[in-house]
Amino acid sequence: MEALLSIDYTYDFVADDGKLTTGKVGQEIEEALVSLTKQFIESGDFVVMAIDGHDPEDYYHPENSLFPPHNVIGTSGRDLYGSLKPLYEAHQDEAHVYWLDKRHYSAFSGTDLDIRLRERHITKVHLTGVCTDICVLHTAVDAYNLGYDIVIHENCVQSFDEEGHRWALRHFKNTLGAEIR
Repeated sequence: MEALLSIDYTYDFVADDGKLTTGKVGQEIEEALVSLTKQFIESGDFVVMAIDGHDPEDYYHPENSLFPPHNVIGTSGRDLYGSLKPLYEAHQDEAHVYWLDKRHYSAFSGTDLDIRLRERHITKVHLTGVCTDICVLHTAVDAYNLGYDIVIHENCVQSFDEEGHRWALRHFKNTLGAEIR
């Protein structure tokens, strides 16, 4: 069984005026990311929207000193970007489409994601979203450590750091044994 994890494809990470945006390169993957997500939804596979959620007054959270406030809970910055938003909204009440709030880079850290995947006998995860070298990377490392097979859809991931993006793609393949499509 397989699942799609759509990581942080939100307004703050993709829109031109997003708080921590990938900008144009993040926008360029929208069509491929939405098309792949639609395929997974229509096939009835488990689809997870793993979305960063921050409280800027959580003075203990390390990201608050590393990055400007972004994906703040209760703001439109956490909205899914572009045509991913209406696709999700049209299917959000379906049991195989799941919104996952996360506080850390990895979608597995401090969440019930591993339990939900194992309940469904999922052994392979497909990763999409931003940023390739941060949240996608940390999710992939945790997936590897938990024994999942990993597929990275190269045309569905991006970063605001081109060098980090390229490095992460090599790392997925050469260190985690991920399939790059």
